[in-house]
Amino acid sequence: MYWGGNTTPPAKPQMGQRTTGMPMASGSGLVKPASFDSILTASRAGLPKPALDEINTIEKELAATSDSTKMAANFLRIAHIWEINKFSPAAAYFGAKAAKLENSEKKLNFAGQFFLELMHSDGNPEAMQLWEANEAIACFKRSLEIDPGNDSTKVLLASTYIDGTGETMQGVQMLLALTREKPDYLPANLLLGRLAIKSGQFDKAIKRYEGILQKYPDNSEALYFMAEAYKGKGDKQKAIELFEKCKKIVNKPDFTRDIDKYINSFK
Repeated sequence: MYWGGNTTPPAKPQMGQRTTGMPMASGSGLVKPASFDSILTASRAGLPKPALDEINTIEKELAATSDSTKMAANFLRIAHIWEINKFSPAAAYFGAKAAKLENSEKKLNFAGQFFLELMHSDGNPEAMQLWEANEAIACFKRSLEIDPGNDSTKVLLASTYIDGTGETMQGVQMLLALTREKPDYLPANLLLGRLAIKSGQFDKAIKRYEGILQKYPDNSEALYFMAEAYKGKGDKQKAIELFEKCKKIVNKPDFTRDIDKYINSFK
């Protein structure tokens, strides 16, 4: 369970999964975020009656107290009920409410990453993705108010702008600011390289990954995406060489099989 004591964040997207998907174009008004009221109404309609009764009881307890510690505990209880009944958006929302009341950097980052995990779910409607992105942004911003120097949180916030709201330049500027301050900061450089590939700037991506690999020669993610950049340039032989090297470093049968299949699709 995500809530109720577990402090291990949801798994991040693995190498090769969508990490910089199609923006939501929210600034143009093409997509509006889903309303949490509508999400909650639909979720409550699908909840088994005993679980709904339990939530109603907890909500009465919430209405009867102004103690933030008790309120946070009750929001976590509600989040737990939603999670065990497989209504993850509602679980994420109430877990985030608890994290905000507790003003915990760790729990706010956890909540933000939970929203990011949901945002990347296959088949997720764009309006839901945008709502989840906005919720993640709120969590990461609140976390940065507590610890403005947390670079990992800055990268998470930047990636949410890029991947979830369509505010690509805002996210890119955050990443560039990080790399100006810390030129070798790995997470920001990896993401900037992927963005360069996405925009067709293959030489720029290769240069960035070469810099990474000078310091981290066995970084499988840098090898993988540099191979993608060479593939994008049309240098299939160099791409295959890098994919093969990446395969040896990862050294997992499933990954090897997927890479072999991928290489055969373009060589």
